[in-house]
Amino acid sequence: MNRKAWPCGRVVAITIFCGLGLSHRLLAQQAEQPPPPASPQTQAKSTNNPPAAQSPSASAPGSTTSQAPAAAPQSQPAATPQRPKDDRIFFALPNLLTVENASSLPPLTMGQKFKTVAEGCFDPVEIAFMGTQAGIGQADNTNPTYRQGLSGYSKRFGTDYADAIIGNFGTGAIFPTLLRQDPRYYQMGKGNVFHRMVYAAGRVLVTRGDSGKVQFNFSEFLGNGLAAGLSNAYHPAPHTIASSADVEGTQVLLDALGYELKEFWPDLHRLLKRAKHNNM
Repeated sequence: MNRKAWPCGRVVAITIFCGLGLSHRLLAQQAEQPPPPASPQTQAKSTNNPPAAQSPSASAPGSTTSQAPAAAPQSQPAATPQRPKDDRIFFALPNLLTVENASSLPPLTMGQKFKTVAEGCFDPVEIAFMGTQAGIGQADNTNPTYRQGLSGYSKRFGTDYADAIIGNFGTGAIFPTLLRQDPRYYQMGKGNVFHRMVYAAGRVLVTRGDSGKVQFNFSEFLGNGLAAGLSNAYHPAPHTIASSADVEGTQVLLDALGYELKEFWPDLHRLLKRAKHNNM
């Protein structure tokens, strides 16, 4: 079983989706630009148009038809509160368990933890992301026992997607609920870049409890351990302790990479907005 090609496929898939997300955002920004203002000649022409003539029946003397009273102005409906922006990493990848500019928040309930993880796992972009990863595995012939063709691609997509779902629910919902830990990532947001990088990578080791106190991140290792153990039920042989440990270690490293993206994405987002403003 060749599982070592799996992390490379995930990194390449992230790179592809970063490029697609940025391209989609740039095209959307171009489409949102306002049309050019009308020329002075067009504005003068529109102001010289005479008003529409009134109907004779409305102003005829002695008319028996009573003029209807002017309708009372309707009250404007109260504005509905808008949902917060879905600040996706590179405008593509879901970013639902990230806290920016907040030192602490009320703990999530069990339902909120499961709902948030489910929204991320079944997001259309996440599904397309896993499909891209399976395609890269197909091209690299990862797990040769799957072979090629549609059947091989389906098996690669199914195993990759199952790994992601089990790992995300284990680290973000199941064990955080059982151990009363907070699955959210609290951004540092300021300070030395190296310090922030160390902080982000260290979140795989330490996290917050629902009480707000710093704890060892048992959910990270138990959740990925659950995914590695269950993967033996649908991954091709051989199934050994070393292969399971390799899957868990790879997933922990990928989670650390995800924390780095969550930490520095707001900075990159601001740079992109500043570059757009300077180009206008």
